[in-house]
Amino acid sequence: MSNAAPHTGKWFEELPAGLTVQHALRRTVTETDNLLFTTMTHNPQPLHLDAEYASSTEFGQILVNSMYTLALVVGVSVAETTHGTTVANLGFGEVRFPNPVFIGDTLRVETEVLEARDSSSRPTNGIVVFEHRAFNQRDDMVCQAQRSALMKRQPS
Repeated sequence: MSNAAPHTGKWFEELPAGLTVQHALRRTVTETDNLLFTTMTHNPQPLHLDAEYASSTEFGQILVNSMYTLALVVGVSVAETTHGTTVANLGFGEVRFPNPVFIGDTLRVETEVLEARDSSSRPTNGIVVFEHRAFNQRDDMVCQAQRSALMKRQPS
């Protein structure tokens, strides 16, 4: 019996620069998603929690917490990119939210490998820079985020 953890992600060698993955999973954002995430992170911003207040803003409705959007976008990408094949998330580069996300929006995500290089300090690993992009049901980009991960090499 194998002791190896199951994986659906790609090994370092399977992530060349230029590879783009259209993720199969799509997600409709619910009021509960936004409410729980916003309150669990102690964010008191009324734009995320107070429908009356939000209705008086330029958005006219509750705006989904952008940190939830970022977490969802990265989470959607995991099964097809890093599930069981990553050592660690190293950090984020530029993160943008070019359009708002509202309750009821359905998001789809794509991930492009921007860079893949050997790790100078860990020869059994490589470093991959991903760019995650999320779009709503109208094909408006709502999130663009660069993320670096330390990836496992394919076992011999």
